[in-house]
Amino acid sequence: MSKINNQTQSNSGLQLSSGGTHEKWRLIKDAIARYGVIAGGLGIIFAIALIFFYLLYVVYPLFISASAEPVAQYTVPESNLGKTVLLEIEEQNEVGTRFTDNGKVVFFSVATGKTILVESVKLPADTQIVSFSQGSPISEGAVIYGLSDGKAVVVKHQYKVTYPNNVKLITPSLSYPMGENPLVVDDTGAALEKIAVKIGDKSSTILAKTSSNAPGGSKIRLSHFEKEQSLFADEATLTRTDSVINFDAQSVKNILIDKDEQNVYLITDEGNLALFNIIDKSTPILIKEQMLVSKGASVTSSAFLNGDLSIMVGDSSGVVTQWSKVRDQNNQFTLEKIRAFKVSDSAVLGINPEQRRKGFLTVDANNTMGIYHSTSERQMIKESLGSGVPTASALSPRANAVLVESADGKLNSWTVDNKHPEVSIQSLWEEVWYESYPKPDYIWQSSSANSDFEPKYSLTPLVFGTLKAAFYAMLVAMPLALMGAIYTAYFMTPKMRQYVKPTIELMGALPTVILGFLAGLWLAPIIEEHLAGLFTLFIFVPISVILFAYLWQFFPKSILQNIPEGWESAILIPVIIVSAWISFSVSVPLEGYLFGGTLRDWFKNELGIGYDQRNALVVGIAMGFAVIPTIYSIAEDAIFSVPKHLTVGSLALGATTWQTMTKVVLLTASPGIFSGVMIGLGRAVGETMIVLMATGNTPVMDISIFQGLRTLAANIAVEMPESAVDSTHYRVLFLAALVLFTFTFVFNTLAEIIRQRLREKYSSL
Repeated sequence: MSKINNQTQSNSGLQLSSGGTHEKWRLIKDAIARYGVIAGGLGIIFAIALIFFYLLYVVYPLFISASAEPVAQYTVPESNLGKTVLLEIEEQNEVGTRFTDNGKVVFFSVATGKTILVESVKLPADTQIVSFSQGSPISEGAVIYGLSDGKAVVVKHQYKVTYPNNVKLITPSLSYPMGENPLVVDDTGAALEKIAVKIGDKSSTILAKTSSNAPGGSKIRLSHFEKEQSLFADEATLTRTDSVINFDAQSVKNILIDKDEQNVYLITDEGNLALFNIIDKSTPILIKEQMLVSKGASVTSSAFLNGDLSIMVGDSSGVVTQWSKVRDQNNQFTLEKIRAFKVSDSAVLGINPEQRRKGFLTVDANNTMGIYHSTSERQMIKESLGSGVPTASALSPRANAVLVESADGKLNSWTVDNKHPEVSIQSLWEEVWYESYPKPDYIWQSSSANSDFEPKYSLTPLVFGTLKAAFYAMLVAMPLALMGAIYTAYFMTPKMRQYVKPTIELMGALPTVILGFLAGLWLAPIIEEHLAGLFTLFIFVPISVILFAYLWQFFPKSILQNIPEGWESAILIPVIIVSAWISFSVSVPLEGYLFGGTLRDWFKNELGIGYDQRNALVVGIAMGFAVIPTIYSIAEDAIFSVPKHLTVGSLALGATTWQTMTKVVLLTASPGIFSGVMIGLGRAVGETMIVLMATGNTPVMDISIFQGLRTLAANIAVEMPESAVDSTHYRVLFLAALVLFTFTFVFNTLAEIIRQRLREKYSSL
């Protein structure tokens, strides 16, 4: 007996021991799961925060203020050789060049002011230099001297970079692109008081204002030289065309020729500008006369902005205005003042445009240096130059160094840090008046084929396109997804639900690139051809369903009894397919009968609404099908999860099935339904490939459903591979990503707050 009791106690202890071990393992597993969930949640939060701060890290340099620091000050090199008429800096910022009014060219070290080389321009004896002008920076340093005998000499300064003994050596020199012999501009021998030149690969143009002492008085003479290369000879023949511009030349202060040698701008002391078309060099045509300054002011400086599409005019009141040639409503060219900069209260003495961007340097009589950017309308830098009034200035080709000569014989060298001047709040979000545009507008155009391009970084059309695409996608997805979810969860038979729900959720696994491919290459042409059929579909299909439902009660009972309960909706599938087929079949003859052609042409001719094949309508349908599974799945689960005792109690109290669904089920499931809609909206906002392939990817701001669009996500996908790392374009694309990230984060946060309030409100049902 005692043995049995001992055995029983032993077995009991073994069971307790085994139970304790199992309990311990369960607690360990619970702890692992709990801490694993916590770690995963914290990891997600950390990853999101890391993404946010990395985007900030890339975007932040866009908004760092530009700066300029003085590097050196020294006496003007070889000041005894004459007064400076032009300062230049070569691209490496190591060699400076000083052209003098005596025909001397002094090359010196920018860092120390030490003279490197002094060259003399080859001028004929017994002549004097009367005028001087710089060609466009793209002319590789061409300048022209106007002489007292009606002749001119064109000189080009150039720099050769070599590496003897692995040490960089920059060797400056002079060349004569139009020959060492002076060019005769005025055959009467009158002095050339004002002169301008443009040197091209195949042609060159010189304009000069002759002295009033010349026979016939002062004139504006044009000389054009055209190179013609023979197919059978290595030598080129030079064809010359001379003409006289019919304008009162006496008061002309400055002459500007654009880079294409097609337009000439004559600016007078009083601020009057005359624009001449010189495409036909033998007969210049006056296009426009325009007053550039306000009453009482006078023009003190002028220069082309990079690209020669705009001229910058500085006046005696300290204002710099930008004038651009645009077309008016009659398709005629006119000059428009598109912006103005208040530089100083004193006269603007010099304007130096940047060679690669739309910025410019100014110096004024108040001894102040300023750097501005035209598109962003920003003052980037403003620095005092000291006591001496500036007499000459130069901005390096890379716009990162400045030389300023003052009247006290000192030359100041500055280094400039100005990496992203194109970006401002206005250029990103407001309307900007771009060069050659008839009015301010929202434009995104980040690149072009030429180097004179004005970048247009407006994010507004991209945000507009993102919201437009999401709106039309949700307009298609929400009714279908929510109505389908309600029917599946509340009315459909369980067996049918087992097939329908997985099938719709399987749609969410389709790659969006496939949907975009089908939308762009298959759906878009069909909608374009059967546009009327698509609109007929929205009318004919509901009527067909209602009519079929009415006729259903008259079907023979033998047929009705053979259909399982809850499967009646499956009978509607062929009805919908047939009615949709009929809608598209009658589309073409219906358009011809009602609109006398295509519906697209009627929209354009009668309503002024254009039609693009890849448009928001195509995107709405394609992206709607991509969003439907997300909204449907979450909403259906929320509705199906409503406790049965609520529905049973409602029905027991006498409510109809429809009343129970609208008053009890939907209210209880509203937090889940709202979550599904918000997650679907987030999917629509962040969608890339469908929008990219089905919209034409055009960044236009047009609410029309027949026009294309470009979204933030699609823009990043298209342009990021082509942007240079750390460039303004690169950082603006990251800014677009930050805007998209912030939008979705804020929107989802608000959605979660609303969802929690809905849950608290209806949890007591």
